[in-house]
Amino acid sequence: MNLEWMAWTPVTASFFICLGLLLTAMGIWQAISPTTERRGILPIKTTRGDRLFVGILGSGYITIAWIGLTSWNMWFILPVLIIFIALVIRYG
Repeated sequence: MNLEWMAWTPVTASFFICLGLLLTAMGIWQAISPTTERRGILPIKTTRGDRLFVGILGSGYITIAWIGLTSWNMWFILPVLIIFIALVIRYG
């Protein structure tokens, strides 16, 4: 049986490492300071975890658009994604 394995490029590995660190940090933050629902620029009341999920989902769409519309290196989009997630968590 021939199994195809995922190619762990540095970009792929850094994505999953950052995602794991982000989820761990948010879990610790939630344990230390429980969140309350609030309304920001998003049209619904959200918690910190909701905003993190929306930020990660949105960054996935931005990445897909980046891959489909440009031929530039993936490292160039990383700061944009970090800023996007930070803004959604803060103001979302």
